[in-house]
Amino acid sequence: MFLGEYEHTIDDKGRLTIPAKFRDELEGGVVITRGLDGCLWAFSRSEWEVMSEKIRQLPTTNPVARNFARFMFSSASDSVPDRQGRVLLPQNLRTYAGIESETVVIGVMNRVEIWNPAKWSLVVGQVEEDPEALAAQLQDLGI
Repeated sequence: MFLGEYEHTIDDKGRLTIPAKFRDELEGGVVITRGLDGCLWAFSRSEWEVMSEKIRQLPTTNPVARNFARFMFSSASDSVPDRQGRVLLPQNLRTYAGIESETVVIGVMNRVEIWNPAKWSLVVGQVEEDPEALAAQLQDLGI
C-alpha cells in the first residue's frame, strides 16, 4: 500500500526519483499515465493489470467508457526503475500535469500520484478550508 507525501525534483533528463518507501512495490515495473485531477497516476504493473481488466470489462458501446479507456491508455508509459529508483516522465505527461522540476509524490492506497506542487497545494487547501463539505460528501458515499 502506498502512503505518504514526498517532495522530489525532476532531473535534466526528465527522470523522477521514486520515494524510497515506494520502490519495493514498483521495482518490477511502473505504468504512469494521466490522472483525473490534473496529476499523474503511477501503478505497479500488477495494479495496472487490475485497472486494465476493469476498463476492458466496460462496454465499448458506451462513449464514456471508450473515452476513459482512450484517456488512460493513450498516454501511458511503461518502464522499470533504474538502480537509483528513477523513472522517466515523458514530456507529454509532464506537460499535462504542469510539472517542470519540482513535484509532490503522494501515496494513495493502490497508486502513486505525481503532482505539480501548486496544484497539490490547492487540493489540500480546499479540503482544509471546508472539511465539513468533504464530510457531507463522504456521508453520501456511505463513509
